Amino acid sequence: MLRRLLDFFEKSGTVDNNSRQQYQKTSLARGLFLSIRYLLVVLVFCLGTWTVSSPAHAAVNQYVRRYLDVAEPVAIAVDGKGETKQFDGEDLSVGQNLFSKNCQRCHVGGANIIDPTVSLSLEKLANATPPRDNLNGIVAFMRQPMTYDGTEESFWCREVAESWMPQEEIEKLAAFVIRAAQKGPAWGTEDLF
Repeated sequence: MLRRLLDFFEKSGTVDNNSRQQYQKTSLARGLFLSIRYLLVVLVFCLGTWTVSSPAHAAVNQYVRRYLDVAEPVAIAVDGKGETKQFDGEDLSVGQNLFSKNCQRCHVGGANIIDPTVSLSLEKLANATPPRDNLNGIVAFMRQPMTYDGTEESFWCREVAESWMPQEEIEKLAAFVIRAAQKGPAWGTEDLF
């Protein structure tokens, strides 16, 4: 619209060349400013969605996401009676971290260096006495370690006191072990040695 007015006044002789050049410089500056502004908006949007995609997603360990197939919360058995509890990728990542810090020296990849015949495979956990293929079973074992047949105390595994690892943390550790036994490739296989 402003351009048409300038054209009209220029034809009528009321606008000189300097006014025309000033308008063109102003138009170029405005166009450049708008382009930069739109570019910045797009850049901020892209960076924002790229770096802040999802806090839960960012806190999920790659092993948990990829090999344990935890995109959504998963149900882990609480007891042998059908009760379950939901754990998301972040919970299982915390459990994996606790496992790495406290258990991995003797249980690399779910194996058992102390007794290679009793791994952390789902089958071995289920056949222990009492069964350890559920949260309560593994937590009870970690709180008071017993032999595989449940007849006497085991001194090979450390007792995990409540003061050392609160209930919420020990459940995340137990949930990680169970999920790894369910989905982890080669988890608890005895042919690692």
